[in-house]
Amino acid sequence: MTKPCSCLICGQARRHLVPATLVRTSVAELIRSDHPDWTDEAYICLDDLNMYRSQFVAKVLAEERGELTAAEAEVVRALKEHELISENTNTEIASATTIGDRLSDRLASFGGSWSFLIMFGTIMTVWILFNSIHVMQQPVDPFPFILLNLILSCLAAVQAPVIMMSQNRQETKDRMRAEHDYQVNLKAELEIRQLHSKLDMLLTHQWQRLLEIQQIQTDLMQQIVGHRNSNDSKPGTRSQ
Repeated sequence: MTKPCSCLICGQARRHLVPATLVRTSVAELIRSDHPDWTDEAYICLDDLNMYRSQFVAKVLAEERGELTAAEAEVVRALKEHELISENTNTEIASATTIGDRLSDRLASFGGSWSFLIMFGTIMTVWILFNSIHVMQQPVDPFPFILLNLILSCLAAVQAPVIMMSQNRQETKDRMRAEHDYQVNLKAELEIRQLHSKLDMLLTHQWQRLLEIQQIQTDLMQQIVGHRNSNDSKPGTRSQ
């Protein structure tokens, strides 16, 4: 007589034994981690097999919850390892500003304000009135106010380069800000692509795990149906 087979896990010779070749690979790996002597010739009882199936499902669910946290940690780590590009460009611009640059900015800012227009209009009005009503016997600048025209010409000749210098500095500022915005946008685009790739890998891995769980559930349902059919086929189980 042949020696009756027994369960490798509990060591008992039970009626319902499943050969190792019918156990799914994912569950077999979990069994082999606890029992290194698990081979293709071994057998396992349904109680122990269902126990390992439950352990595998619980392990998969725990890993899925942990993988979400791991993915978030990976993104944070990747962001920390790369040097931050965002910076205050105004500080860099201010550090490279000379005294002449600051003076030209202030003159251009004052020359384009209402204070300058009001003061300039007031001075011109007083100048014209002072030289028109003959307060003095000999006016400083009689009509047609040649001295006033000379002063205005000199003011325009000085104001134009000052405004141009200020505009050149503003153009430099805008160019630096544009380059900085480009670098920030490029880094953001690369980070978004990296996040998309990680999400795609995570979703693919989750689908594979979900299919494994569904396959185990299908095996359990088939065993339940087979066990019920075997009980119904026994004599005396039907109602008289």
